[in-house]
Amino acid sequence: MNGDVEVVDADHEEVVQRVAAIDVAKASGMLCTRVPHPSAPTRRITKVRTVSSTTNAILALANELAEMGIERVVVESTSDYWRPFFYLLEALGLDVWLVNARDVKHVPGRPKTDKLDAVWLAKLAERGMVRPSFVPPAEIRHLRDYTRLRIDLVAERTRHVQRLEKLLEDALIKLSTVASDIMGVSGREMIEALIAGERDPAVLAGFARGKMRDKHGALKEALTGRFDEHHAELAQMLLDTIDSLSLKIEALTTRIDERIAAMRASQTPLPDGDATPGSGSAPLGVIERLDEIAGIGPRAAQIIVAEIGLDMSQFPTPGHLVSWAKLSPRTIQSGAPSRRGRTHVRRRRHRRPGQGHPPGPDLPTSGRLVLRGPGRVLGPRAGQRTAGGHALRSPRTDRARRARHFAPRGHRP
Repeated sequence: MNGDVEVVDADHEEVVQRVAAIDVAKASGMLCTRVPHPSAPTRRITKVRTVSSTTNAILALANELAEMGIERVVVESTSDYWRPFFYLLEALGLDVWLVNARDVKHVPGRPKTDKLDAVWLAKLAERGMVRPSFVPPAEIRHLRDYTRLRIDLVAERTRHVQRLEKLLEDALIKLSTVASDIMGVSGREMIEALIAGERDPAVLAGFARGKMRDKHGALKEALTGRFDEHHAELAQMLLDTIDSLSLKIEALTTRIDERIAAMRASQTPLPDGDATPGSGSAPLGVIERLDEIAGIGPRAAQIIVAEIGLDMSQFPTPGHLVSWAKLSPRTIQSGAPSRRGRTHVRRRRHRRPGQGHPPGPDLPTSGRLVLRGPGRVLGPRAGQRTAGGHALRSPRTDRARRARHFAPRGHRP
């Protein structure tokens, strides 16, 4: 027929004859195996049992699945509990898929147990109705551990700097109102002098360096306070913690550089035309290549490599990479209308029913809310109690309330 469009199945949509699925938990996992029936080709044999998540138990399970001829093992990504099952089964040569829990939700209204979840996961895997998640190779996973720990330590150091600033505010020292960075060279010397016992604002302001010297008068006013011994003791503890975190961050950065340099694929040759024969130009590494992009520095480039990896063949097009990073809105089409969904970059701001604008369709209410244009809400009547115990007001009531609130004194409607 004219107008027919042929949809080609993806590689992960193939039907699998022998499949195993594991619904993982912290101490165990619910295993479900589905294999063809020996006498009835159209039927399947399904077996469900619990397996321990210890290393020896998983290794024994891998040998058992290999003897059964299991073609694919599907593991649900629950917290970090999937890691021992995935790593050990994959290391022994099994084809292991990690699937998103969002894609394998059971049909609403059915009983939910670990046993039924494992059977449902096995049926989806058998029919090719799940997609494998991206799990980088071991060297990229190790690099990712370093970069993510560095991010956490930088955030922790920032929190301690903020605690130090609050401590100075408690001592009536307003250093942060004059110095943009209290941990800079000038600010650090002033704080150390305060801890050592110096209280004269003029002497403290004399530690200013560079452009801070032009703010001598403002520094004298800001450094006039009531910094006593207990402030000094607490400030020294915070400085010691900040210095310790800084050393660990520098050590992590050094180790990250070594890890990336040791990767064979991280050294990329120059494209044709960038170097002339005999010019002696050295090839650029992957970090230098990413650093050439405006807005990306060396640390951001290291994070990109750790999160995405070096093998770009897993993303057929740049659009696939952008979609995997959840930076592109999804398409929502029903009939003729087609709209764009939201990305996962910005978090949706939730409002309680009855406060501010009319509640959106994602808020729990006693009935279903359907937005029909700006300001028109179909669903629970105005004044009706919702599941949260709040009363809904009509848009007209909200407009009248706002008009009364913002009207000039003496002109309230």
